[in-house]
Amino acid sequence: MFQAAEQCRKPMTSSNSNDFWVIICQGYSTSDYSLSMASIRGRTLKWAILAILASAVSCSSSPASFTPATRVNPTAVRKRFEGQRAFAHVASQMALGPRVTGTLAIRQLGDQILSLLQATGWATKTQEFAYRDTPVRNVWGTKGSGPIVRIVGAHYDTRRRADQDAEDTTAGVPGANDGASGVAVLLELARVLEPRVGEQVWLVFFDAEDNGELDNWDWIVGSRAFVSAMEIVPASVVVIDMVGDKNQEIFFDRNSDVALSQRLWSIASSLGYEEQFRAQPKYAMEDDHTPFRERGWSAIDIIDFDYPSWHTRQDTLDKISAASLEHVGRVLQTWLEMTVN
Repeated sequence: MFQAAEQCRKPMTSSNSNDFWVIICQGYSTSDYSLSMASIRGRTLKWAILAILASAVSCSSSPASFTPATRVNPTAVRKRFEGQRAFAHVASQMALGPRVTGTLAIRQLGDQILSLLQATGWATKTQEFAYRDTPVRNVWGTKGSGPIVRIVGAHYDTRRRADQDAEDTTAGVPGANDGASGVAVLLELARVLEPRVGEQVWLVFFDAEDNGELDNWDWIVGSRAFVSAMEIVPASVVVIDMVGDKNQEIFFDRNSDVALSQRLWSIASSLGYEEQFRAQPKYAMEDDHTPFRERGWSAIDIIDFDYPSWHTRQDTLDKISAASLEHVGRVLQTWLEMTVN
């Protein structure tokens, strides 16, 4: 991906999107910015019922700028997203070295992803094609049934050259954050998610996202091919990218769907992650959500682009935090399992 704001190399513009964001931000303290999570968190059903009967439990209050929370069925959340498990998935990817499109390492990673999805009860699919004489493979898992489809995606390739590195621009990018972090969150979601009745969740791992402007390659090749082949209209799409930074600050993306962004950031606030999910726009991203947006579909990019090691040899495991992965994973799990969404 690349950003397209004040630091951009290739700006993306929209005739009215920035004005709309200004309106949203100016109204941020009003009830227009609404959504939430369960009022009761981390308690068993037994204690929740006792607390309600006794009227003695004071539930976690939402910030003044949000409306009351939408309740979650306590029996629906069977497992909780664990940041340490996600971190282990980052480490296992790093053991493969750079996962560049068309190499043995990314083929091995794709096979591992498919195996892990199958082991956790997901049906798996692949899409293979060639781009500039290089094999490309998107892989994904589906779970649930019904007409409503929600997609959570991340790219699993890494950049072939660290062109932002101060010393060596020829080495491959290790890709702990830019690549492995998003994959890790999706794999941990695969373990814990139980889609709502009448809905499907697709966990999509895009190839060939990150070699744009190298050797005449385009950005987001895999997601463009994926969207071109889609035969359904998803209800919503969330792409996550570079979400593992220890110093996590995730801003609204100006090229994302406003309402869906508000929804996810509101859930984050209800979970206590206001410092990590900053409810204000900063960058305008071209990322794997872009092809979905170009079709007019509801799609957003959750990305922490303030990352000094972006596209350098320093994008390594020591920059990653299990807590940061957990923040994003729990927001997504809450959103996907809420009774009302």
